[in-house]
Amino acid sequence: MQDPDTKAHNLSIAKTKPSLLLEGETPRLLDEWQVIPELWDAVRFAVDKRRARGQFILTGFVTPVRTDDMHTGTSRIARMRMRTMSLYESGDSNGVVSLESLFNGDTEQNGRSELSIEQVAFLLNRGGWPEAASEKNEQVAFAIAQSYVEAIVNEDISRADGVEKNPDRVRALLQSLSRNISCEAKTSTILNDLKKNDEALSHVTIDQYVNALKKIFVIEDLPAWSIHLRSKTAMRTTAKRHFTDPSIACAALRASPKRLLSDFKTFGYLFESLCIRDLRVYAESIDGDVYHYRDKNGLEIDAIIELRDGRWGAAEIKMGAGMIEEAVQNLIKLRDNINTNKAAAPSFLMVLTATEYAYQMENGILVVPIGCLKN
Repeated sequence: MQDPDTKAHNLSIAKTKPSLLLEGETPRLLDEWQVIPELWDAVRFAVDKRRARGQFILTGFVTPVRTDDMHTGTSRIARMRMRTMSLYESGDSNGVVSLESLFNGDTEQNGRSELSIEQVAFLLNRGGWPEAASEKNEQVAFAIAQSYVEAIVNEDISRADGVEKNPDRVRALLQSLSRNISCEAKTSTILNDLKKNDEALSHVTIDQYVNALKKIFVIEDLPAWSIHLRSKTAMRTTAKRHFTDPSIACAALRASPKRLLSDFKTFGYLFESLCIRDLRVYAESIDGDVYHYRDKNGLEIDAIIELRDGRWGAAEIKMGAGMIEEAVQNLIKLRDNINTNKAAAPSFLMVLTATEYAYQMENGILVVPIGCLKN
């Protein structure tokens, strides 16, 4: 639907007899199908008629506006979020530590990451875009995320809901979200940040812009986790701010690898976002989800990986070796506070790092470099 040589012809067919576009070898890919929403019902009908699985793949960068007579696709069409590549998929992690194996009780997984801190800074800027991962020229690789941000600012966000957006406000919003990445920043926090230079902004406008960014899969916040605790400690429910890929934040902030290496606070937040991206990829491949934990007493755990069968593991994300002990203490506090009469004990506790070696400490807690992890 985006090939200029065939677009007009395909659009005409889709409007008159969409079933013609479904003929041919399967699985058949319909790219940017949301341009012609009628294709959804045509696919749903074809699935009913053929009674076979895996017939069609519908891809698009934006969620289309649903019409009243549009079928939900329930039991016929399954939704899958396409993510950028994890470090294991791009070949930057050697994958000697398997998340699935940790859930299965194999915690004696040792290894060595080949990623230096300089390479981690590079990977944050490059991102997990397939074109960037295969690009040898460093500046060209960085330009892919940068061009994506420009497309969001100038066009994509307005196409999300058909409402024209102010490009300057979009850019400022992306920069504010980037400064608050891996944090529980409420809309009021973002608004206060932006009103310094744009007093006309309102809470409603920020919500509209953020919702549009979610529709085009730019933002993917990390929800809070709930669990049965021994104490009556209240748990926070605010989500953490994240982009689909941390390179979006780097591009919005113009944070080159050199700048990151001179600003370890920002580097740390972006590294956490990189780890969350990879954990989401790995967890979903084994039927799991990722959350964060924080209670009113200030105990915070960066990532909770929970499988559908109830098994779960916890990960604190710390770049350097000097922060591992603090992370270990947080994990122990969480473990000791779980009411195991009502919830399963953790399958593993892990500190996810940018260090060199993967090993298990005497207390059973794992130290795993992100350059060693896979699904």
